[in-house]
Amino acid sequence: MVKSLILTGFGINCEIEMGAAYKNAGAEVTIIHFNEIINGKYDLQDYDILNFPGGFSFGDDIASGKVMANKIKYKKMANGKTFIREINDFVANGKYIMGVCNGFQILTQLGLLPDLQGNQEPEVALLHNDSQKYEDRWVYCKVNSVNQSPFLKGIDLLPVPVRHGEGKLVFKNDDVKEKIIANNQIALQYADAEGNITEEYPLNPNGSVMSIAGLTDTTGQIFGLMPHPEAFLSFYNHPDWAKMKRNGKELERGETGQVIFDNIVKELKVRKVKS
Repeated sequence: MVKSLILTGFGINCEIEMGAAYKNAGAEVTIIHFNEIINGKYDLQDYDILNFPGGFSFGDDIASGKVMANKIKYKKMANGKTFIREINDFVANGKYIMGVCNGFQILTQLGLLPDLQGNQEPEVALLHNDSQKYEDRWVYCKVNSVNQSPFLKGIDLLPVPVRHGEGKLVFKNDDVKEKIIANNQIALQYADAEGNITEEYPLNPNGSVMSIAGLTDTTGQIFGLMPHPEAFLSFYNHPDWAKMKRNGKELERGETGQVIFDNIVKELKVRKVKS
């Protein structure tokens, strides 16, 4: 059985939806407060995938994800280690991490994404949306066909909701930008309904450079994105489902956000069989 660990607490609020996505995909789901792993009640290494859901950890004080990232980096666990050290061991053992919205912000603050140098220094940032307001709308995301992460296998264009105030991705410098492009670490980009990548608002809801909606690390094991695939697990979650159904167009499971969770659980099941 694939074991998915989902962290919550301190203002994270999308853990139930994320848990439902993994259960639908056939994984065993454990949702815990962050403090429960810090105090030693759970062991990260017992799981196959670690998840940072969306929400507003610590009320987005200082910068979205910054306070949570600092707790992960510096707070000592019951075993005397920091949680970031446990995460490093987790990834070194070939396991996976996913962060959605606030979770993506946490991963960038930790330097786990894009982690070009392998030293976990922040190389990108997620800033306030160009609109200077909280964006709650549906968008289309085009998948980078040359990104090899198993999260994205077989996906071309995905409609998904966004709900964030700080989602504008920018690069530390041009060197970081060039390396991310060269490594094919761009995972998703905002697009129109035909799959044409665009920086036009509101199709690009936040003004992200190159319309980037998600990134992977250099290994493809760590995946972060601003949109919420866990909020689109069924055709009936789509705001236009009734109109689409009347017109004879129902979206299949593989055309919803559920496909991302199906993909990674399938990959982990195959790995378990091989091992």
